[in-house]
Amino acid sequence: MSLESLLFRLLNLYQIAIVIYILMSWFPGARESTFGRFLASIVEPYLEPFRRIIPPLGMLDISGLVAIFVLQLALQGLFVLLGFFR
Repeated sequence: MSLESLLFRLLNLYQIAIVIYILMSWFPGARESTFGRFLASIVEPYLEPFRRIIPPLGMLDISGLVAIFVLQLALQGLFVLLGFFR
């Protein structure tokens, strides 16, 4: 397995973890479960800066979507950089 494919898989897995964590907010008590606390320990350090910058729109928190978008841009930039070193 190459470095590129490993990074791609890890970042995709992280994006899935972010989506699951966001969806858990729709279910009462889901974030307080063991799995919810585990995901929070992984995802919240990344989401926190976005939440400080982007205020919620009423009851809708779009900071998670922006965080996923930024992660996608970083992933694409990383592949461009890795392509230069071949």
